[in-house]
Amino acid sequence: MISCKLIIDIPSGLHLRPISVLCSRSIDFQSSVTIKTGDKSVNAKSVLGVLSACVKHGDEIELICDGPDEEEALEVLSTMIKKGLGDDYIKKS
Repeated sequence: MISCKLIIDIPSGLHLRPISVLCSRSIDFQSSVTIKTGDKSVNAKSVLGVLSACVKHGDEIELICDGPDEEEALEVLSTMIKKGLGDDYIKKS
């Protein structure tokens, strides 16, 4: 099991659009992928699970990957989160 902590820098936090991008990519990995925020842990492969975490701009999350491809999963998903999960349209306006 490996993990890393990330600060959410998406202006409107993790809402449906970036969550769907994250979940779609998380499903590609055999490893379990969990997002922990505060005392809540959710399955990153579940749109409703991540949505229920109510992650807002500036919140710190811990991304936890556990399984045969955990290193690749953590690298790919953490990079995607750092780059905003494709939700940078607000920053351009």
